[in-house]
Amino acid sequence: MADSDEEPITLSSHALAALQEFYGERDAHADKFEKLKAAAEEQHGTQQVLSMDAFTEDWNESQFWYSDETATLLAKELLNGVREDEAIAVVSAPSVFVALKNLLNTADAGHPKPKQVYLLEHDQRFAVFPEFIFYDFQQPIKLPAQLKGAVDRIICDPPFLSEDCQTKAALTVRWMSRTTPAPDADSRHRLIVCTGERMEALVTKLYRAFGVQTTTFEPRHARGLSNEFYCYANYECEAWRFKEKEKEKGGEGE
Repeated sequence: MADSDEEPITLSSHALAALQEFYGERDAHADKFEKLKAAAEEQHGTQQVLSMDAFTEDWNESQFWYSDETATLLAKELLNGVREDEAIAVVSAPSVFVALKNLLNTADAGHPKPKQVYLLEHDQRFAVFPEFIFYDFQQPIKLPAQLKGAVDRIICDPPFLSEDCQTKAALTVRWMSRTTPAPDADSRHRLIVCTGERMEALVTKLYRAFGVQTTTFEPRHARGLSNEFYCYANYECEAWRFKEKEKEKGGEGE
């Protein structure tokens, strides 16, 4: 075919408008990300509030961000009663990590802060944060040696609702935990696991040594989630109670 026979590709006005909108959203997203990166690089922080808006959810990574209310509540629980000689790890829950950073950045100077916070995450975009550690649940203990037995408070949200993923994530938690406390041990050793309702039997089995039970708190996601989601923990607080205990109380009142 001669060059003169080739017709230039043209787009309809509707297609052009859609393309312009796409590029506009992409540029706005890139600008947000660069601003967040600059803020994250401020090691000692100002009081600038960080946001998850710069990170679009990647469903291939099974990413579903918590609502701001849920992320903040979980972050507060990690910090409640924390001591300055303790370390916190956030595993596959970056929205909780961002909420945690905001709470620490805006806390009073005299408020106790953990000596270290770690974000274990597969998504390399979060490497903008100095606390980032690359994490692949398929290699559950391929992590920096200094994390072994060094973490006092952990929240874990395994990315997939499969026995394989849940089991390997639990191995990571056990490997990092400073101790494996009995159910009646010091409540400073906090473990929170957020995952699907259908993982309940497996989760309570995997974390039995930590005293983890199903709680009454149901995490919410910013864009909703079709799967029913539960919060499991090894302690009770104002935000939640153990579900089984609440059922027993209800039965006594009948």
